[in-house]
Amino acid sequence: MDIIKVLKREEAKLEKNAKNALKQLAALKETMKFFGGTTPGTKLVYGKKRRMSAAGRLAISKATKARWTKVRELKATAAKAPKRKISAAGRARIAKAQKARWAKVRAARAKKAA
Repeated sequence: MDIIKVLKREEAKLEKNAKNALKQLAALKETMKFFGGTTPGTKLVYGKKRRMSAAGRLAISKATKARWTKVRELKATAAKAPKRKISAAGRARIAKAQKARWAKVRAARAKKAA
């Protein structure tokens, strides 16, 4: 197989893809012009641009700061809570129960193997 022929075939495919991409780009630009954009990169604005008053921004800012303050307080109280510890008797009780469970499993395996 001639490598030059293969490369030329790939080049033709890429050129075809590039032409298709350029066609799609032109169609997109036309659509943007139709909806009010003049060139690629301009924002499409539908209707009137809304503006927020300084008082509105201040109210949102205060509410956000209050929310975050509450979150920080919750984290601080959670960090101060003492860690719970299990007693030696509790650990012994859990270990005894676990050993009994495993003994039951081993007995079932031995019964199944026999």
